[in-house]
Amino acid sequence: MGGGQISFGRGFTVGILITLISCAFYVGMWLIVYYNFLPDFGDKYGAYIIEQSRAAGASAEEIAKQAAEMQDMKRLLDNPFLNAAVTFLEPFPVGLIITLISALVLRRRRATPDEPELVSTPNLHNAQSQ
Repeated sequence: MGGGQISFGRGFTVGILITLISCAFYVGMWLIVYYNFLPDFGDKYGAYIIEQSRAAGASAEEIAKQAAEMQDMKRLLDNPFLNAAVTFLEPFPVGLIITLISALVLRRRRATPDEPELVSTPNLHNAQSQ
């Protein structure tokens, strides 16, 4: 199809589509798990974080600030659109970096007239022994 060659643009396009599809499945699964199996995740996580702060000797002011942050996080998680957006941002940067690296590594430039194209030749040794 491509003559054994792939451009950076084509490699990036394929890689980013793979990333977007996998992120969509990741988000979909998280939303199913969160709303059907872990509806109290935000409350439990918030309580855990506040308890960790208390155990570390945080002041009452710091604990109150952290409790307010946990309430904001809970509101965010309870909104399906914001939950999906934040969840999408978890794997996407990694996929983007891997896509860029892969597209750079796999790209091949077309042979110019003064450079010979790489052509695979059959192994003559194996052909003669048959």
